[in-house]
Amino acid sequence: MSDSLSPLVDRCERVMAHAWMVRTFIKHCEEVEDFPELMGIVRAVFDSSRALETRIADPAGYFKMLAKKIGKMKSATVQFRTDAAEASTHTNFAMAVKSMEACCEDLGDLLKQAQAIIAGSS
Repeated sequence: MSDSLSPLVDRCERVMAHAWMVRTFIKHCEEVEDFPELMGIVRAVFDSSRALETRIADPAGYFKMLAKKIGKMKSATVQFRTDAAEASTHTNFAMAVKSMEACCEDLGDLLKQAQAIIAGSS
C-alpha cells in the first residue's frame, strides 16, 4: 500500500509548496499591516504544512493527518477570499485566492484517491 500512496504524498507536497508561496506572499505584503485578518491563511498553511511534514515517511499517517487538517485550510481559504478582496484589488491578491482554492481542491482530490487505496487494502 505504501508504494501506491508515496506518489500521492509527493504530489501533495508539491501542492503544499504552492500554498507555502501564497503564505510567504501574504506574510510579507504591506497590506497585512492594515488587514491582520489576512494572517488567517498564513497560520492555516503553516499549521497544515508542519503537521504533514512530520508524516512524510508514513504515507497512511500522512493522509490521516491531511484528513484532519484540510477542513481548516478550506475554511481559511474561504475567509481569505473575503479578506483578500477587502485588502486589495491587485491581481496578486486575486491570484493568491485562486491559487489557494486550487490547492484545496487538489489536496481534496488526492486525499480521496489515497482513502480509496487505503480502503481497498483493508
